[in-house]
Amino acid sequence: MILLFVLPYASCTDALDMAPDGNMQMDEVLSDPEKVEALLNTCYQNIPQKGYAYWFFEEAVVAATDDAWTSDEAQGVITTGLYNDNNSASSHSLRDAPDGHGAGNTDYWNRSWQQIRLCSQFIELIDNAAVKTESNRGRFKAEARVLRAFFYMELVKWFGKVPILDATVPFDADFSSLTRSSVYDVAKFIVAECDAAIAETNLPWRITDPNDAMRMTKALACALKAKAMLFAASPLHNEGQNYWPEAYNVIKQAVTQLKANGYELFTQTTQPAVFGNGPAAALRQLVCQDADYSATPRDKETIFQVRSGGVFVWHIGYIGSNMSNTYKCASSPTQELIDAFETIDGQPVLDLNKPYLDEKHLQPNYNPKNTLYDPNNPYANRDPRMAETALYNGSNIIWDNQTVEIETFTGGKHAPSFDITNRMASRTGYYHCKLVTPGASGINQINNSNWKYYRLGETLLDLAEAAAESGNLEDARAAANEVRARSGMPALPADLSPAELILRIRNERRIELAWEEQRYFDVRRWQTPDGDLSELNKWLTAMVITKNGNGSYTYTRRNISNNPRGGYQNRDLLLPLPLNEAATLESVTGQKWQNPGW
Repeated sequence: MILLFVLPYASCTDALDMAPDGNMQMDEVLSDPEKVEALLNTCYQNIPQKGYAYWFFEEAVVAATDDAWTSDEAQGVITTGLYNDNNSASSHSLRDAPDGHGAGNTDYWNRSWQQIRLCSQFIELIDNAAVKTESNRGRFKAEARVLRAFFYMELVKWFGKVPILDATVPFDADFSSLTRSSVYDVAKFIVAECDAAIAETNLPWRITDPNDAMRMTKALACALKAKAMLFAASPLHNEGQNYWPEAYNVIKQAVTQLKANGYELFTQTTQPAVFGNGPAAALRQLVCQDADYSATPRDKETIFQVRSGGVFVWHIGYIGSNMSNTYKCASSPTQELIDAFETIDGQPVLDLNKPYLDEKHLQPNYNPKNTLYDPNNPYANRDPRMAETALYNGSNIIWDNQTVEIETFTGGKHAPSFDITNRMASRTGYYHCKLVTPGASGINQINNSNWKYYRLGETLLDLAEAAAESGNLEDARAAANEVRARSGMPALPADLSPAELILRIRNERRIELAWEEQRYFDVRRWQTPDGDLSELNKWLTAMVITKNGNGSYTYTRRNISNNPRGGYQNRDLLLPLPLNEAATLESVTGQKWQNPGW
């Protein structure tokens, strides 16, 4: 709670004289350089883990989008609440999921405010603290600023408008004037914080020492600036204002600075024996392996990764069905995600303006310009990133040192199951593979890489979107094409209208960033405040494949569930503030605090 992290620390005159653990006077901390660094370390707490680190190894954020459906829908603490729409302001399964397996990654509201307060306290105290060198003082203060911006960005992503507290609050403050600032104003605050950090000479652009893993950098400040302005300009948050030109300028500057300081796309695999020589092999290696800490790193694309791992648990979320040494299937790609991948000539399979002719997505609206897609051979001639994202009928993998051909047809070894008590089989006819190192299995447990929070490929797509929305069409195509070229996809056509280009760039984000927890926020910020996700999330589909006597296959779409899946209403565009928090703030300020619909 905001007031929880304001009032207790201001409830007596010397409350802020105590260190965060309450066991030491603050002047004892500030007089010891080692303890000052430990105080900075408290600002790094509660950075959320991602991937499979949610409760019960569930990749919950991905499973809440139209890209995935989990096999844990009947037993998952988070997804059961989401799919059955059993959420309220007092108890929301995604916002309030219990800590599981050391994850500690939800409770976004309270944890973020706690960290913001700690960062503000550190910023206020560091100027008069004992440090080993003056360069440390500058770097530490800059790190705290970037961290404060990071946690503000997390709040905006989940909750939208939040108050700007840029200092620790005194006990006698007039809380009646506290108000939720617009996302634009919060974004401007984030930009100012990041600019101040970038101006600090002693803050590095890149971490080169493994002992400094996860420390803040100027590169992360650039990425945060870009992300903040992207959200501020998006329809859900812009309050009817056109912030796209400003967002474009900020994001273009961020990309320019990143490239000028050694950041570039990872375009060539360094391990072809593991990842193959396919066009998208470099992308697969990028997301599967930790970024290296070096002045001349192999991976120059990753901007910020979480050191604690948790991207992939080797026996969960890969193939699951009828495979040795596996635990459960977890989430699998939907037919909707598969439909998003273009054919190799760069043509979308479906009409992006209206992908389906019916509410339940059983009647695809095919793109008439696409001549390569064959509904009777749907996995041929597709964007190479599809094979690096999903396993489908006919895919080959190495499992327990043996080649296995994926059989998702009815009666096949890996056929989907629509029995919600079956946790081992896909609900969709597909399996996830993007974050899995080829060859990973129960015997060869080689996957548990660090989560990449920000990478240049994403920031380039931020630029592409802002450029297209602001009318800078050449820059938009150039940024998107740079990402596409890495995986061997042709450039976007030069004759696309502005509206068509925006749709293509939105689809490019879906393809390139699949399974990286971007889709959840993208589809929400693209909605207007009175919109909803019913066209995207209400009905989702699987592919049922029948093997014919002559060896050919018949492909039939079906809904994964006979009931609508929860999470598509207007209220689901943002998480609710905790009920007690909203009630307390409303009683103190006399203003409406709760998000719409909750």
